[in-house]
Amino acid sequence: MSTSVLDEVVALVEADPRSGQALLFYALFKTLDVGQGGHMYMLKKLREFTLENRPRAYALMDLMANLKNRGEAWKDALARVDSAIRQRQFQ
Repeated sequence: MSTSVLDEVVALVEADPRSGQALLFYALFKTLDVGQGGHMYMLKKLREFTLENRPRAYALMDLMANLKNRGEAWKDALARVDSAIRQRQFQ
């Protein structure tokens, strides 16, 4: 499941990097990537995910809880999400 949820989230963000859902996933991704920051993410932001996307957000958090937010798959997914969000500024 770990790789598939990463693939799903990346595809969602790349498909529409200007959407609110993409930005929510981006913020969650960045938060889960910074362990020293205490993973500060406002839990009430989870309400803003659609019912379809909320399980994906939980799955990303589960990856972090199981220390799987490291490694090549995570780094690649984060790089692709970063790129999609940054490129949206120029579209």
